[in-house]
Amino acid sequence: MKIMVINGPNINMLGTREPEIYGSLTLDDIINNLKDYAKTLGIELETFQSNVEGEIVNTIQKAKNDCSGIVINPAAYTHTSVAIRDAIAAVGLPCVEVHLSNIHNREEFRKNSLTAPVCIGQIAGFGANSYKLGLQGLVDYINAT
Repeated sequence: MKIMVINGPNINMLGTREPEIYGSLTLDDIINNLKDYAKTLGIELETFQSNVEGEIVNTIQKAKNDCSGIVINPAAYTHTSVAIRDAIAAVGLPCVEVHLSNIHNREEFRKNSLTAPVCIGQIAGFGANSYKLGLQGLVDYINAT
């Protein structure tokens, strides 16, 4: 089983970007830890990060051909991108939305996710563990269907 892990804008700045909100781990730290965890589940990860909406859409579409599911942190695009929402819906792969911070306990505009309604679930507020929890939930969902 291969899972695509997609990260949106500014996630490449983790470790230095507002560590009081997002923690001190870098994206590489998070991905390396997640790959180690994926090995214990017997699955392969493909990872991607972009600050460009269209590149994220292209990656979601590409995942349809060779992945069993998607874990996505759309970051700021969570609240603004109909294109990413529509791409998730179009490919028909199970998808879990993850966030490092609890988006429901932040600014009002962050409380609305355009992408969550086309995902099987959302994990938010557990820091880097949000990715691990999202991956576990996705794998359990795929194995149960």
